[in-house]
Amino acid sequence: GHVQLLPPQNVTLLSKDFAMILTWAPGEGSPPGVTYTVRYESQDRLDKWMKIPHCRNIPRSFCNLTCALSNLYVKVRARVKAVWGRSQSPWVKSQFKDYYSDVELAPPVLTLNVRDNSIRVSASFPLPTCVENLTWKYDLNLWEAGSEDKKKYEGYFRKDTVTINTTALRGNYCFSARALYESINLKHSEFSQPVCVLLNHKG
Repeated sequence: GHVQLLPPQNVTLLSKDFAMILTWAPGEGSPPGVTYTVRYESQDRLDKWMKIPHCRNIPRSFCNLTCALSNLYVKVRARVKAVWGRSQSPWVKSQFKDYYSDVELAPPVLTLNVRDNSIRVSASFPLPTCVENLTWKYDLNLWEAGSEDKKKYEGYFRKDTVTINTTALRGNYCFSARALYESINLKHSEFSQPVCVLLNHKG
């Protein structure tokens, strides 16, 4: 009873929200209970397909490679096969990508700490642990709600807190930030959804 297992389709290596992820769709007529195994090779060691322990015989159709990669600056590609009982499909390969120049950024999450005469703004990034030490930065915009006039605070390191003197600010003020990363060219995320606070509200 040897089943002809068709290979996964639409195998794509994509960079999204600071992570390198291989995605695919099940092959035509895949039986229930089929699982997938993923490996990768890097351009500096072609034909050496490395195992990814957390992506062996998995039921889902994606694999996060970020922290499995031995070098974030070298192009890699991945391959995936379907496994069902004793049947295995052929491997299907993705295109080459490298984290360093292809990484796609997600907007940071802002935390506001309102004091008497100041507000402290910090940005947190949903980063995979293995890329924590790369030099992520962020830009912050501040404006009065309804106004087009934005005050810009640029090029802060990820762990930096921006302290803004609010003595002269009255009313509803909004904050938004974007993540930055200097690779071969400067990349940035979209700006985050605005977070607004009432400052020096007497009443």
